[in-house]
Amino acid sequence: MKKDTKQERANIVNNSLFYIYKYIDTPISLDELAKLNSVSKYHFHRIFKEETGKTLFETITSIRLQKAANLLIVNQYSTISEIITKCGFSSHSSFIKAFKRRFIYTPKQWRSGAYKEYSKKLLEEYPKITNFKNLEPEIKPCDAIHCAYIRHKGYDLSIKKTWQRLNALSYELGLENCRQIALQHDNPTITPLKEASYVAGIEVPKDFKGISTLEIPKCLCAVFSLKGEYGDVLNLMRYAYHFWLPNSGYESKTMPSYSIYNSNHFLNKDGKIDLEFYLPISVAY
Repeated sequence: MKKDTKQERANIVNNSLFYIYKYIDTPISLDELAKLNSVSKYHFHRIFKEETGKTLFETITSIRLQKAANLLIVNQYSTISEIITKCGFSSHSSFIKAFKRRFIYTPKQWRSGAYKEYSKKLLEEYPKITNFKNLEPEIKPCDAIHCAYIRHKGYDLSIKKTWQRLNALSYELGLENCRQIALQHDNPTITPLKEASYVAGIEVPKDFKGISTLEIPKCLCAVFSLKGEYGDVLNLMRYAYHFWLPNSGYESKTMPSYSIYNSNHFLNKDGKIDLEFYLPISVAY
């Protein structure tokens, strides 16, 4: 496959996934995604399935369900119907059937605590379990960030190869010393680590041309500071979603959390982390 063709296919998938995550609360069709990428519906569907291993419908449904599962846990002030709407489901009954098929429990059972039983096995995959008792974030509005990025499937040590590749591209494109930013699309205590969606990115100017780009929108965030080592980010996410957020007076948004590295453990020889973890939130009322 030619280099340009490979990049074109990557851009189609990246543009589409970014669009899906951004507009997850709306109906999303094959027509609009094909139009977004300036290709025919047939061409789009074929490329998307070949590159992701899933159909567009399977992908959108999976993302909607994972977002809903997380919001049912952390957004204590939202009704189940409100969460269904936020995640783009048009039918209450079809959502309940799809949710139970994916997560075993009904949404009501899940919200009442069944997610803890579901999470037990997933937590066994963690490098270690750490509790961040009484860790309080700074609540502040955060500016938009424009990023060039590479997607990675899974929250594991293989992320290192993706960061090394992005680091090499940064050098070739003359973008050394840019801020390094990771987007974590999934709550890893309810999504298997190998299936979680991760994005490795660097901050670039808005007019940057090259590899795929996205914009993290400006938003209100809970910002947690972390210094540690591999595995601590997963545990911080667990603490933020399952312990801090439900009792905070805030609710999570459907947009992903992200981390800005001061020291990237995937690139450092000592494996130490120094970062700020940004959790997009809104005031519960």
